[in-house]
Amino acid sequence: MTFHKYLPKIHIHPVLMIFIGISLITGTFMELSIIIAIVLFHELGHFIMAKFFDWRIKSIMLWVFGGVMDTDEHGNRPLREEALVTIAGPFQHMIIYIILYFSTHVEIFPLSVVELIFYYNTAILIFNLLPIWPLDGGKLLFLCLSGYFPYKKAYHSVIIFSMITCLLLLLVQLFLFPFTLSAFFIMLFLFMENRSDWKQRYYVFIRFLLKRYEGNAPIKDVHPVNVLAENTLMDVFNTFMREKKHSIYITFPDNQRKSIDEADCLRSYFHDKHYDKTVGEVFNYIN
Repeated sequence: MTFHKYLPKIHIHPVLMIFIGISLITGTFMELSIIIAIVLFHELGHFIMAKFFDWRIKSIMLWVFGGVMDTDEHGNRPLREEALVTIAGPFQHMIIYIILYFSTHVEIFPLSVVELIFYYNTAILIFNLLPIWPLDGGKLLFLCLSGYFPYKKAYHSVIIFSMITCLLLLLVQLFLFPFTLSAFFIMLFLFMENRSDWKQRYYVFIRFLLKRYEGNAPIKDVHPVNVLAENTLMDVFNTFMREKKHSIYITFPDNQRKSIDEADCLRSYFHDKHYDKTVGEVFNYIN
């Protein structure tokens, strides 16, 4: 068995390829090499922690000042576990600081190179902690929101907040700070990524529900959901929260109340394909 079987596929985003070309033309390839090395070390932290928790990792996409780890985990892991995987990336920067500290005493690198590494290490760390999806800061914000709000509301909120933040940062850069093409492209890229994720939000939510239907979601608590008989199954699903099992209480027009389990709704939707049924119809169907 060879070592490469333990590693994920690494893809380079077209935006990064453009920056590589620009660095070759402008003579800044060494700076870009330092950035890519730091990004790889950052992603290594995510990867090691994810493998520790037996995550199924498809690939890693690298782009300037960051990367995205593509996994088969879609809201079906404990919040604490996802938080540790997310924090593992920024933690790698602390290791780089320690290495730089000792390297200044033994002169492993020239001082100019150490200063460059220190600068880019700090810049990448701060950038990745911005509360913008899919940066680490955005993921941590999403996890915090997921602990208090339904999954769908938390996901939609973080995407909208990220797009607004990107636009504000673009305006700040255009009118308050000296214009830099690289910063402009990075913010524009993040905005377009969030715009793309917003268009795919329905499919992300369906994947979350499918994982619950398959029984792979962690459960820590029971959360009651009160609905009317005329509410659709999707109305019920919109209230689902992570790490909680939902007891659904249906109120009928005659004010009678009945309870069903979330598994009944999920089975009716995914197995029986009753996409347009109301929860009242689901209850009558079960009984």
